[in-house]
Amino acid sequence: MAFRSGQGQANASSGMGVAENSKSTYLELQRKKVHRYIVFKIDEKKKEVVVEKTGGPAESYDDFTASLPDNDCRYAVYDFDFVTSENCQKSKIFFVAWSPSVSRIRAKMLYATSKDRFRRELQGIHYEIQATDPTEMDLEVLQDRAH
Repeated sequence: MAFRSGQGQANASSGMGVAENSKSTYLELQRKKVHRYIVFKIDEKKKEVVVEKTGGPAESYDDFTASLPDNDCRYAVYDFDFVTSENCQKSKIFFVAWSPSVSRIRAKMLYATSKDRFRRELQGIHYEIQATDPTEMDLEVLQDRAH
């Protein structure tokens, strides 16, 4: 008899499942540019990664960083627009694993063990940043990585 795990169900090796809404919201950012950023959190009761907040296309990088909690972990995706030295408009999608040093050990472990599976669900990420404090994800860091 074969066992199939349902969509969004977690298995023992992967930790958390991924809510359908998390994937569809990411596709809206990636393909339609509906969102500037998305902040995801792990819902421990549902055992899946869910959307906590989205930022509209007009929101700034400061708005994005302000939406991350000071004392808890999150995953986030930021759509970074920039102009190349050849004056071309470009866009790169950054995945941010936010794990502030003051967050609970349990939260850090949960986010660390679930990150790779979650990130694999989001096709088309260009760069990943792991940050434990805001200086590790300054706008300059994104600019350096994107160019």
